[in-house]
Amino acid sequence: MTTKKSAYAQAGVDIAAGQRATELIKTAVHATFGPEVLSGVGSFGGLFDISKLKGLAEPVLVASTDGVGTKTMVAAALDSWDTIGQDIVNHCLNDILVQGAEPLFFLDYVASSKLDPEKIAAVVGGAAQACRAAGCALLGGETAEMPGVYQPGELDLVGTIIGVVDKANIIDGSRIQPGDAILGLLSTGLHTNGYTLARTALHGLDWQTAHPALGQSIGEALLAVHRPYLAELRQLWEAGVEVRGLAHITGGGLLDNPLRIFPTGIGAVLHWGSWPVPPLFSLIQQRAQVPEQEMFHVFNMGLGLLVVVPAEQAALVQQILGDAIFLVGEMVRGERQVTIV
Repeated sequence: MTTKKSAYAQAGVDIAAGQRATELIKTAVHATFGPEVLSGVGSFGGLFDISKLKGLAEPVLVASTDGVGTKTMVAAALDSWDTIGQDIVNHCLNDILVQGAEPLFFLDYVASSKLDPEKIAAVVGGAAQACRAAGCALLGGETAEMPGVYQPGELDLVGTIIGVVDKANIIDGSRIQPGDAILGLLSTGLHTNGYTLARTALHGLDWQTAHPALGQSIGEALLAVHRPYLAELRQLWEAGVEVRGLAHITGGGLLDNPLRIFPTGIGAVLHWGSWPVPPLFSLIQQRAQVPEQEMFHVFNMGLGLLVVVPAEQAALVQQILGDAIFLVGEMVRGERQVTIV
């Protein structure tokens, strides 16, 4: 006897596939749970006990939502799904980190035209891995099957993170002064921005075998995991460094993102050549004939996070973080802009 597909399955939505995806991710998700998590996978809402926040004088919740953009199309082209889950967690983590927040929990949203349980499990497994590394619970999420909205074989990935900071410790750039030092923590590559231009520039090249200019394949360089900076910032805070400003370099590159924290009447000068730049950026620029100014406007150009400290503490920061950080510029009095010289 042949079992007839349900009307919903014939329309393009497979409930059984969704249930299998949930089963596949349970172990990875549960591994991120601490005693604060009071609900399991499958609950209508995630429950998180915030009683430990009583130890803070004035706890402030910090929230951020973002996506990995068309980096998902690179994952689809290479059929490699275990890194973009890490990307979305680390991207969101860095976005609240720049305000001084520590992560509490994370929520993910994965949508595609047709659910592939193993693919979903790989993506969510990556998110769980990054959450565990950050001490952050993967509290819940949503897996959606929407034929007609998404292209076959591809998916969309979005995340939301909730963190906390004591009000007195919020970092908003208001204490930045002319003469402050700007130090940069290196990126692993594009992170999660500029992939539409990168894919266009590198179209037609072999993405699978090692490229002589990169020392790895183009696909590996494009899928390099977005780097989290929580561990480095914890080291600075524990050492008593006065971090006056932090800028996560995402969409808008080195020219737009730092402006979010600049006080009125203060700008920044960055010194080109003071930090190493991954060769992937040069390859993209050469292939697409992108003007240098536009490269700085689209990409992080090798700097994933800018750290602003008093000039007299720059040497201490370098002593603490060593080769992981570079002195790349200084804050100056003048227009609220970034000048690269």
